[in-house]
Amino acid sequence: MILWPFGGTVRMRIGMALGYAGGFKETVAELVDHEKAGLDIVFVPEAYSFDAVSQMGYIAAVTERVRIASGILPIYSRTPTLLAMTAAGMDYVSEGRFVLGLGTSGPQVIEGFHGVPYTAPVGRTREVIEICRKVWRRERLEYEGRHYTLPLPEGAGTGLGKPLKLINHPVRDRIPVVVAAIGPKNVALAAELAEGWQPIFYLPERAAAVWGGPLAEGLARRDPGLGPLDVIAQAPLAIGDDVAGLREFVRPVLALYIGGMGARGHNFYNDLARRYGYEQEAERIQDLYLEGKKDEAAALVPAELLEKSSLIGPEGFVRDRIQALRESGVTTLNVTPLADTPGERVKLIERIRDLAS
Repeated sequence: MILWPFGGTVRMRIGMALGYAGGFKETVAELVDHEKAGLDIVFVPEAYSFDAVSQMGYIAAVTERVRIASGILPIYSRTPTLLAMTAAGMDYVSEGRFVLGLGTSGPQVIEGFHGVPYTAPVGRTREVIEICRKVWRRERLEYEGRHYTLPLPEGAGTGLGKPLKLINHPVRDRIPVVVAAIGPKNVALAAELAEGWQPIFYLPERAAAVWGGPLAEGLARRDPGLGPLDVIAQAPLAIGDDVAGLREFVRPVLALYIGGMGARGHNFYNDLARRYGYEQEAERIQDLYLEGKKDEAAALVPAELLEKSSLIGPEGFVRDRIQALRESGVTTLNVTPLADTPGERVKLIERIRDLAS
């Protein structure tokens, strides 16, 4: 039973994220086996790596049932209309299986890699979603927002722009949108406008304290036609009596985000760790990481955060964590199966599907 701030019961879906590393074709070949094992959705990342769209098109061609989500496409590196066109195209080639995952990324990537000012993330996200939905409904595109105006107004270009509509008829006129967000304003926006919300380093015991207010605020403005909000929590996965040590593989990843993904005063993940109650640890991890002492920074990642944001441990532990996630509002588990062989990873997907059903 979902306890806050949602209602009703749902079947918890199982998702998996692809990695940034090489061996893409081998990874997708394994994904086909995960699909057969019951995987519901795959998330394809895009940071400053290969683009996600070409990879998602490949996945659409070799899978049949699994939903395919961008995880995430940054809103700054494409125009709102191109995001809408891309989503409609992906929904077409996947026969209605696409989910448009959007996010703002961060100033390091947006300004450093794309050369675009990182401004008004919340306002831009709202306008991108509104424009995308107009495109998918095949309306003549006229939009006047604070950040985007379509067509360009007189004096802003040649003056020759016309209000056009998408040539093709999309498979769906409302493609699901998932917003990756951890800041209060963006979380409220996700709850108001999106079909799904994807936080990071989700700690169910502290989720209500950190995000309950923004979620309630957004849900109060939500159009009932959007349906219940899909809450997507990420977690590394390993099940067994001797797997607890695998949590240590997650330690440097958490240290990277908390310590190195941004400057002092401009690190969203560091802010989240502080809001979780790890103020002193977050400050020290960042100090050490920015000094180049990555191992020392990783050693300070709280054991509680490692343990409770994971699904790594004996079956009873994993079952209890699933229940905690469910009670906190999670409806989709986005897992990273940790095992040495493809067969073992497939078995993990089968097992977590059974435990979460």
